[in-house]
Amino acid sequence: MIIKSSTTLRNDYGAISALAHEVEEPIYITKNGEGDLVVMSIEAFEKREQILKLRSKIAIAEQSRLSGETTVTLEEARKLLEEKYNG
Repeated sequence: MIIKSSTTLRNDYGAISALAHEVEEPIYITKNGEGDLVVMSIEAFEKREQILKLRSKIAIAEQSRLSGETTVTLEEARKLLEEKYNG
């Protein structure tokens, strides 16, 4: 976990920005010794958002499976798609 003060952010934005791009993880910013903000590069944020969306879809699929909904194997899905798109 990387922690920097708000003074560092204010006085050396370039270094914080470079660090955020280098480590690709959140940087915690403190104000008066207390947690205040989290900053991260846009790339790291977008990657994190994609992971969260994927995990949500996996959780929904797993819940469907556990509740007994009909499922198909990968081979069955591939065969159904081939039949649909190849006539």
